[in-house]
Amino acid sequence: MKDNTTDESSDHRLPLENPSRRTFLKSTVVAGGLASLGDVAAAENHQFELHGQVEGWIGAAPPSIEGVTNPTLEVKAGETYTITWVNVDGKTHNLVIVDDEGYQVLRTKLEPEQGAVQTVQFEATENMGEYYCEIHPRSMRGQFDNVGGNGETEADAGEDERKIPTGATIELEQVAGGLTHPLGLEYAPEEDDRLFVLDQTGQIYVLDEDGLRDEPFLTVDDKLFAEDLGAPELGGYDERGLLGLAFHPDFEQNRRFFVRYSAPVLEGTPHEYDHTEVLSEFRATEDLSRGDPDSERIIMTFPSPQLNHNAGQIGFGPDDGYLYVPMGDGGGAGDTGLGHVSDWYDENEGGNGQDVVQNLLGGIHRIDVDNEDGDRAYAIPDDNPLIDQEGRDEYYAWGLRNPWRMTFNDGDLFVGDLGQNLFEEVDIVEKGGNYGWNVKEGTHCFSTGHPVEPADECPSSTPEDVRGGEPLLNPIIEYRHRKTTTAVIDGNSVIGGYVYGTLPGGTTEVGDSTAPLDGKYVFGNWSNRGFSEPAGDVFAATEPENDDEMWSIEELQIAGRENGELGEFVMSFGRDHEGNLYVLTTEKAAVTGNTGKVYKIVGVTEEETEDTGTETETQTETETAMSEAENESTTTTETDGYSI
Repeated sequence: MKDNTTDESSDHRLPLENPSRRTFLKSTVVAGGLASLGDVAAAENHQFELHGQVEGWIGAAPPSIEGVTNPTLEVKAGETYTITWVNVDGKTHNLVIVDDEGYQVLRTKLEPEQGAVQTVQFEATENMGEYYCEIHPRSMRGQFDNVGGNGETEADAGEDERKIPTGATIELEQVAGGLTHPLGLEYAPEEDDRLFVLDQTGQIYVLDEDGLRDEPFLTVDDKLFAEDLGAPELGGYDERGLLGLAFHPDFEQNRRFFVRYSAPVLEGTPHEYDHTEVLSEFRATEDLSRGDPDSERIIMTFPSPQLNHNAGQIGFGPDDGYLYVPMGDGGGAGDTGLGHVSDWYDENEGGNGQDVVQNLLGGIHRIDVDNEDGDRAYAIPDDNPLIDQEGRDEYYAWGLRNPWRMTFNDGDLFVGDLGQNLFEEVDIVEKGGNYGWNVKEGTHCFSTGHPVEPADECPSSTPEDVRGGEPLLNPIIEYRHRKTTTAVIDGNSVIGGYVYGTLPGGTTEVGDSTAPLDGKYVFGNWSNRGFSEPAGDVFAATEPENDDEMWSIEELQIAGRENGELGEFVMSFGRDHEGNLYVLTTEKAAVTGNTGKVYKIVGVTEEETEDTGTETETQTETETAMSEAENESTTTTETDGYSI
């Protein structure tokens, strides 16, 4: 997640001198982005001057906007304009311009210095939209008014793809609270009915009929990469921390369980990398009441170049008893940059997703934790797909960007793989499957040079000399971002879930109150309004009759909430031993506070809805995730483009 993070959408900012072809907005940034009005070369262009402060953009020139907060800027297609803005309060601001479809076409660097000046120059088009500050998008936001045009805008080819029909209404019952960022809910193969809740800050708590126990089952906060989570340059957002938990199938007898977490740079990780991802084994006490922190045995480590795309959820296969361990592509944006190797596809840079030789990034690994092999603290299953082939034996599947959440449902492995600027996807992962990244994003061609518009064409398989020309497999579920952007943090990030009425290796009867969800894949979206506002979605997908069709998606409504919206960030989902599903949320994008909650889905009401469904808006108002107090105390610096 997003994360969701300077994604392409956070993770990749378009070069200002090379905006998206889709928008046809010509722009330049003058002298590194800092200039006065007199420095602009075009003498005859139209000029706007704004004063930037948390309360809003204050017009300074021309006289028609002087003193106006967030003034409407009148422009005419084909003419050249400059906007010069001054940081007047010493808080972190920048200037972003988007067209009327929400496509970002111009972005300046984040500027925290009082008195600093930035100037941009652009040629207006008929589809000018808004200007805003990424850090304070609620209060610092204004419109363009296209004067003298015919009012027409470029047709949105993706408009229909942004429509997700409204579905049933679900009733949520809060069963735990006071957490920070709950990232997982698991149960152990034991007689007790207790559940285990992971908090990103390093704690595993027991949840039983009496609620959340005060004392953690295990704490690994002292093993994490830093005492306090949260990247300052991302306003406290972070994808590192305690990320995954899985209990051995024979836990009651051997007391073994496994944990994924983000450690500092360890031996074997290049010093210039961000951190090391760790998979460790622990043992519970004799009575199974607590985990023993001194029992740790490191099983695997993953050198991680960037702070994001760490995946995290782990699990044992219900049929084979092996441990499945996902890992993202190394972070940053586009599968490029530090730590991203080249692959067979020369049209795009980078390629950890397609490379299976040089590292263990961008795939899912399957290991035998009941045996050891040489220097490894695990063995390799005999039928892993790259045995006796070129590639790392640990790989089970590859071509993944950030497989954040994965679950077994009636024997099938469902993986929510986070997309970049345009599309999110869910895959049913098979042994030896290649899921396309970074050649494709979802079912669409991907371009590292132009990440906000699909490439015109791309291969549908690898070359014959790369594992025999294996196909690039399409997802079963895909949805388009409601707002296409290259903002610091996009927020459109798929949160993988579970098929209702299933357990890892079979099916189960959950109850009549939730029967309308039986057989549907329940999953979510981190936030449809990005970093700035907790606006997560809960979806349900239905399997089609024909295998060559995509699963259909409906947006579940939340009973008792305004407009049926959840109003919180969706962090993860959970399932208990009876098949009940849980939604894990928080109200803060930054890893701080105690707004994290666990909800149980306790009821479903089917309602008649219009066939046209609900159109997800291409331009949604964004609000800051931090309170004004947090804005006052947080210093944000420019980032290089992380994707949640």
